[in-house]
Amino acid sequence: MTSVLPVVLSGGSGTRLWPLSREKYPKQLLPLVDDQTMLQSTVARLDGVADLAQPLVICNEEHRFVVAEQVRQLGKQGAVLLEPVGRNTAPAMTLAALWASRDGADPVLVVMPADHVITDGATFRQVVTRAVALAEGGAAVTFGITPDCAETGYGYIQQGAALADGSGAFELARFVEKPNRETAESYLAAGNYLWNSGIFVMRASVWLAALAIGRPDILKACRTAMADTNNDGDFVRLDSEAFKACPSDSIDYAVMERLTTGGAGLPRGVVIPLSAGWSDVGAWDALWKVLPKSGDGNASRGDVLLENCHNTLAVSESRLVACVGVSDLVVVETDDAILVVHHDATQDVKKVVDRLKAEQRSIATLHRKVYRPWGWYDGVDAGERFQVKRIGVKPGGTLSLQMHHHRAEHWIVVKGTARVTKGDETFLVSENQSTYIPLGVTHRLENPGVVALEMIEVQSGSYLGEDDIVRFEDTYGRA
Repeated sequence: MTSVLPVVLSGGSGTRLWPLSREKYPKQLLPLVDDQTMLQSTVARLDGVADLAQPLVICNEEHRFVVAEQVRQLGKQGAVLLEPVGRNTAPAMTLAALWASRDGADPVLVVMPADHVITDGATFRQVVTRAVALAEGGAAVTFGITPDCAETGYGYIQQGAALADGSGAFELARFVEKPNRETAESYLAAGNYLWNSGIFVMRASVWLAALAIGRPDILKACRTAMADTNNDGDFVRLDSEAFKACPSDSIDYAVMERLTTGGAGLPRGVVIPLSAGWSDVGAWDALWKVLPKSGDGNASRGDVLLENCHNTLAVSESRLVACVGVSDLVVVETDDAILVVHHDATQDVKKVVDRLKAEQRSIATLHRKVYRPWGWYDGVDAGERFQVKRIGVKPGGTLSLQMHHHRAEHWIVVKGTARVTKGDETFLVSENQSTYIPLGVTHRLENPGVVALEMIEVQSGSYLGEDDIVRFEDTYGRA
């Protein structure tokens, strides 16, 4: 039997879900619907499908440690392929196909964006199994979501004649861009238009052969980039300069749309209708639609009180959020921002992010709590010449050997045990103990224990920016 390789595309910044989703920690890394992050739900979505291989996740350098940790938490041992720069979905799928076929194998790729929600996993796996059977026969398969409204935020696929094999699939007739309201209503009335899901199923060899016809320039650039890969722990790195020269294009434009007109050497393109509670969660109103709701249409996450509210989504991350007598609103609280937006305006949240970026405010791209390969830090207070952080170091985690030109640091351990290197000394600091790192002294913090290390760091000095770090050694290969 042909193996089935889950390929998870973990790109995108999810700016319309600000302030929860930010460029440095986007929506796919967040638990928006249940206790699993969207990435984890996607990686686990095919569990139970026959002949399933370990997943391949494609992401950028910025998110690599968080992605690897979230996959590890699922008990998976899949590879994480790093894109030096974003070049859209066609090059990403090409990298996956080249990696999957490197030893002469030819698995069926199930290519899924990491930031989609599918609430009916059983139905999804059944449809995937049908798609895999078609792909094993050489077809290029995509899923079309059965529409329940005249949605203007999605592209559409027109389905052609039904296949005679009883698979429930249809010929690909046409891809169309996001329509206006009147056109979307005509598609819904016609009954043979589906939302474009962005999920694809085909053999690695089928994709590579089709791309060689449609976009040989992309295939050539990706082959060059993959010719010089190296494994860096959990990560597969490719030739950065070669990949930067790769053109940008989507899977739809590069290959799938060409299948609707036919052509020598191209595979058969088919679409399978899917009704499995799918959403791309592109904005806050989309998240509200997929969350469980009360009889008044309200949905909430976190510490929330709603009184006489209707069709309202309230999300709390760090404190109580109380809403009284409001309707059709989205209220989102994080530890450093609050968003209030009407359901009809949720697509415009991106404009807020654009303004914040134009003003060069870090809140557009960074959370207050920042994740690192060794753990995390949270900036809880700051003032003139001082800054206070909470720091968490996971068991076995090791910060880089470093020093600062402009600040001194006081460390107070509140949980666990720290191993501290300070100049020529190395010693342990236990709970309720502290140590002082003078300005200019080389130092390192480690967690040698089996429980998480938590500590308070008080910085003082003339400059407290994160770029005042001189690294001498780093376990995680950072510069």
